[in-house]
Amino acid sequence: MSPTVEGPTHVSAPVQAAYGYCEAVTGSQARNFAYGIRLLPTDKRQAMSALYAFSRRVDDIGDGTLAPEAKLARLEETRALLGRIRAEEIDEDDTDPVAVALAHAARRFPIPLGGLDELIDGVLMDVRGETYETWDDLKAYCRCVAGAIGRLSLGVFGTAPGVPDSGRAAEYADTLGLALQLTNILRDVREDAANGRTYLPAEDLAKFGCSEGFQGDRAPEGSDFAGLVHHEVRRARALFAEGYRLLPMLDRRSGACVAAMAGIYRRLLDRIEREPEAVLRGRVSLPPHEKAYVAVRGLSGLDARTISRQSTRRRT
Repeated sequence: MSPTVEGPTHVSAPVQAAYGYCEAVTGSQARNFAYGIRLLPTDKRQAMSALYAFSRRVDDIGDGTLAPEAKLARLEETRALLGRIRAEEIDEDDTDPVAVALAHAARRFPIPLGGLDELIDGVLMDVRGETYETWDDLKAYCRCVAGAIGRLSLGVFGTAPGVPDSGRAAEYADTLGLALQLTNILRDVREDAANGRTYLPAEDLAKFGCSEGFQGDRAPEGSDFAGLVHHEVRRARALFAEGYRLLPMLDRRSGACVAAMAGIYRRLLDRIEREPEAVLRGRVSLPPHEKAYVAVRGLSGLDARTISRQSTRRRT
């Protein structure tokens, strides 16, 4: 699948303003994501910002302070707006800049907008307070809120001409999304607990003596919290290893974007593995110079070449 741009390349002033709004939202609300997409050409960067701004709106409804009934209503309103975007009913002078930008991006690129319906489904699971007994249960949630974003992003990136196994690109994008989401869940375990949410599978929590949850800056008394974290880290690493097979399928700048975003999260995972209880004391993050290193590594194509060589060895 290669990106398809429809219509004239000129972007009108209202659409440009709508994209500008989405880029401002992305830059202020998603530093890791913004760090990656700055490596893209303008049209792809704008489209990714539109996707992020719409996704952020959905997430903010789920994370906000409204009553559950009001959240459900707002999510359905947002789904209806997505339906209008899909039906090409959004005019350039519409008062909603996110809708204007996303509608334009969907005309520029073959974005599978159904992925945003999946995101709404995932946030509905949050609003309803669903918990997850097994990894398979949690994986279904992660596919909605993160795997779908990987597939949506692939609609913007496209695949490079002539790459082998390009039919599996969406599968790899989905798996990479799962790796990022599981890393997020580990990083935010205390914050989520404070908001009354538990994402890690109940059977894993029980296995490591953590069923009572995480309410302070220390692990539950008598638990093997480090064992739990290392168990989930191994799972995330396996997902990264599979999802990274997407990189050689992308053009250089799209691959650099993905390598930068995924590389930041892999390094977060390294930090969490080295000091598991750090996630109970606050949010683990990377300093700017380390993010810059990851971006340079992505632009160099080093990760993509390494994975390409590994894939070639597997085929032979």
